[in-house]
Amino acid sequence: MDLIQLAVPVLLKGLWVTAALTLISVLIGFNLGLGLALMRLSANRLLSGFAKYYSNIFRGTPLLVQIFLFYYGLGEVSLIRDNALLWWIISDGSRCAVLALALNTAAYTSEILRGGLMSVPVGLVEAGQACGMSRMLRFRRIEFPLAIRQALPAYGNELILVVKGTSLASTITVLEITGYAKRLMSQTFAIFEIFAIAGILYLVINLLLIATIRLLERFLMRHETQSRQGLSAPRPQGSAAVL
Repeated sequence: MDLIQLAVPVLLKGLWVTAALTLISVLIGFNLGLGLALMRLSANRLLSGFAKYYSNIFRGTPLLVQIFLFYYGLGEVSLIRDNALLWWIISDGSRCAVLALALNTAAYTSEILRGGLMSVPVGLVEAGQACGMSRMLRFRRIEFPLAIRQALPAYGNELILVVKGTSLASTITVLEITGYAKRLMSQTFAIFEIFAIAGILYLVINLLLIATIRLLERFLMRHETQSRQGLSAPRPQGSAAVL
């Protein structure tokens, strides 16, 4: 009991860091991933090729390796050391972790959104074009809303992976949940108990995230649900139809 009273307040400090790493990384990664998905679907071979190779590189290498390359490797490049902005980014563990997480999730997000955009019926796009909609207006009102509905379940899984991926930030001195758990472990030597509590915190975060994704999915699919309920509703009882 004393161990729980000692560990929980300390690990809750790391909870806020974990939440901040996740939120910032997802915001950057989603927008970058959307841009990459559009580049991948572009008729321009240069843009399409860049997005394809970007996705292959970041999805084909471990996140831990990417974090180490950004934090330890880029600091050895003189061009980056001489640039104030770039050095400001990689000189701090938290900012470097956000950079690695954002670029990594952008690669997965681009593939998820690309699949969603490809699932949009061509007839709807052509109908919007026939109504005089501009390309941006068609994307905003037709393509993106339909694509996000299709991509949401897969993207929810990606968000969970980002939350779990933040634990790797502890390897570059970031004190998030796992970082504080390692510190407590070295102080108390209660390995199982400390990491069990840390695991419960990650589980709570992901369960809340799953519940939020499901609520959002129901909200986006509410029209189809209402349509199915209307079709399956029994006919009102009354007088027989006159033939």
